[in-house]
Amino acid sequence: MSGPTRLSADDLGAGLGDRATLVQFSTAFCQPCRATRRILADVSALVPGVAHIEIDAESRLDLVRRLDVTSTPTVLVLDAAGGIVKQATGQPRKADVLAALAAAVP
Repeated sequence: MSGPTRLSADDLGAGLGDRATLVQFSTAFCQPCRATRRILADVSALVPGVAHIEIDAESRLDLVRRLDVTSTPTVLVLDAAGGIVKQATGQPRKADVLAALAAAVP
């Protein structure tokens, strides 16, 4: 990736959060994806202005390739402008998501 990658609402098929966006790449039979969905939904409900968008990796291979998503779940933390602040694979801990959000939200 050359330079900081930005994602738009058009890229994601959903609106960005006013302050930050949590983007989750999942697949249908991914067990950790279900737990990740709950964690990210909890965090987005807890922190005002944060949106949670879940993307089916198999139906969005264009984005998977562009962002080098190699496994699910993969979580991206975007700032208000859609810039990727953090990208991580595997089921996150709620505390880690909150810490990453702190870096994304001024």
